[in-house]
Amino acid sequence: MNSVLIQIMNWMPALLKGAGITLELTVTSMLAGTAIGIVMALGKISKNPIFRLPATGYVFFFRGTPLLLQLFFIYYSLPMIIPAFNIKDQMTAAFIAFSLNIGAYLAENIRAAIQSIDKGQMEAARSLGLSYGKAMRLVVIPQTYRRLIPPICNEFVMTLKDTSLVAIIALNDLTFTAKNIASNRASVVVFIPTFIIYMILSGVFMTIFNRVEKKYSVYE
Repeated sequence: MNSVLIQIMNWMPALLKGAGITLELTVTSMLAGTAIGIVMALGKISKNPIFRLPATGYVFFFRGTPLLLQLFFIYYSLPMIIPAFNIKDQMTAAFIAFSLNIGAYLAENIRAAIQSIDKGQMEAARSLGLSYGKAMRLVVIPQTYRRLIPPICNEFVMTLKDTSLVAIIALNDLTFTAKNIASNRASVVVFIPTFIIYMILSGVFMTIFNRVEKKYSVYE
């Protein structure tokens, strides 16, 4: 037992470094994905087909295909089709794939939240002389924040766990680090602290998000 504990302690620096990459990818892709989701949601509810059709197609594509396949395509296939898009950095490829995927899922949540606001809010804002864009930015969208807390929190935790997929392109995240240690040391014990780290990270963020939801959610 002592030898196992010593092994785990020796592995912890590498595992924690991998956990840092996992967190970095999760946070940055969530931020970018949220921005993309807002743009796509506004496109989907637009009456102008120039904005609505591309946004609808984007959401359909990224929600209708596996994230792993999207990751493969961006890192391996896209450079073969368009050499100018040769992404050699695994972190960049993962960031792009996750951001685009998150954006598609959040677009539907944001669209639903916007459309759940009473239409009278928009009519009142327009009657006061605000343009459609200003009415959305200053009146409608700010009222959607509370409705978006639960889905965004859920998407964050799901993304945190889904980042394990980047091991397939050899990004040194927590899963890939554990896999390397297991292969090099011929020991599967390393997956035990890996499970624990993932559970701790998920637990911490779920606790934070639950408190935020209880404080601000419209469902309270």
